[in-house]
Amino acid sequence: MIVPVLMFFAMALSPMDEPQTETPPASVALAHVSNSFRFLVHAPLGRAATLFGPEKERSWAGKHWNPEFLYPQPAKDEQGAVFTVQHGRHKSVWINTLFDLAGGRLQYVYFIPDTLVSTVDVKLTSLDASSTTVEVTYVRTALQIAANDDVRALGDSDRDNGPHWQEAIEAYLRDHSK
Repeated sequence: MIVPVLMFFAMALSPMDEPQTETPPASVALAHVSNSFRFLVHAPLGRAATLFGPEKERSWAGKHWNPEFLYPQPAKDEQGAVFTVQHGRHKSVWINTLFDLAGGRLQYVYFIPDTLVSTVDVKLTSLDASSTTVEVTYVRTALQIAANDDVRALGDSDRDNGPHWQEAIEAYLRDHSK
């Protein structure tokens, strides 16, 4: 099973069905994790970078990655784009905060209300005319104690996603070679 880009995070979340707000006691910290993975894409930087916009990502990330654009309309990969992604009973709200294809940098902030806030930072570096390295960093913070275990579990799974992303992107590139 291919784990889609940026969507695998929320499918297993288990916080309560009804939003609740908790103020943690001073002695209990909310979970905060940061994990990265790297992989190689056999494509030039310019082509590889376009694959990390939410709209283009549909082409390789699998059936579970289905962003619904609030802005812009019609849907377009650009800085400032705002979209939602449904994951079971959870809906996350995403904002594209950096979209620099030429510089190989993309960044997203997303949140699931009353559960977590995450950043996804994508850095691409040209190795040569036909290869690009990709580094993806997830930073996740629980918004309430009930989400701590989920945030930690998602952080643990983030580290293992590089091979899945590489496989999906390479398959897309093979099927859509110029």
